[in-house]
Amino acid sequence: MSFFRKPSVLIVLLAATLAGYGGVRWFRSRPLGLASQLRRLPQRDAVIVYIDFHRLRQSGILGMLDSPKTTEDPDYREFARKINLDWKKDLDSVVLAMAPSGKFMVVEGRFDWKSLRNYAEEAGGECFGPVCRVNGSAPERRISFLPLQDHVMALAVSTDEWAARTLQGEAPPADAGLPDAPVWVKIPGSVLKSGEGLPDGTRMFARSIQQADYAILTFFPDGQRLAARLDVRCGDPRDAADIAGELSHATSLLKEMIAREHQTPNPADFSGVLTSGSFWSQGDRVYGKWPIERSFLENLLGGV
Repeated sequence: MSFFRKPSVLIVLLAATLAGYGGVRWFRSRPLGLASQLRRLPQRDAVIVYIDFHRLRQSGILGMLDSPKTTEDPDYREFARKINLDWKKDLDSVVLAMAPSGKFMVVEGRFDWKSLRNYAEEAGGECFGPVCRVNGSAPERRISFLPLQDHVMALAVSTDEWAARTLQGEAPPADAGLPDAPVWVKIPGSVLKSGEGLPDGTRMFARSIQQADYAILTFFPDGQRLAARLDVRCGDPRDAADIAGELSHATSLLKEMIAREHQTPNPADFSGVLTSGSFWSQGDRVYGKWPIERSFLENLLGGV
């Protein structure tokens, strides 16, 4: 190779390097949509929860959390201080899968990655490349995280101390339909049948829909309060009609049980929410609606 050809080779190598760097920067800055985030999470027997903090801020719902009745866990406050995170301002969305193998999250927002890595190492954890891990409060709580993009974090809490790495790849899409709501929960039929992990007072309602393929709960602003909607997919219209009837019966039964105790439903707890539900069927789907008062949200989030 002559002297005059060497600079051209160097220019080609430099151009290739810069193009590769630019490609990585473009990939890490492009939006990672909700459908793509969901495809990274385990789906089998998993309860999926989605929260759009950006839409909740726009609607004013997050203002409820500024109430003096709501409190934050002291350990969380210390953790947030160390990593420079204010979730009310810095988080945009989170999609969470509560699966048998652990909890897996894709979180979108603004993160101080240097502070996060320092926190992991100071807490006795370690980082290899982009992945960090730290021990939780129990053996089954091994926490790991990594950046999927500059503003997107993969986080896992599992017995596998490097479980967050499983969120780097996408699985084929399982269900194209996504609820259009700032908060929603998708519960598979396996969880409806077992009742594991469901809040106290809700298992009676879960038993009414245990034969369904899945149930979706969506939460959205409704005036000065929230409302919850139920969408259940059934095998056929007859099943849907039966389930709507069972849910209505369970609501009436709960009202009678509370009345026998000489009490009234309290809008600040599940008794007030569950007794206010209404249900109907349409084709092979069951729909329902519950109003949710501000006092219930304050108690639920503040642990009062």
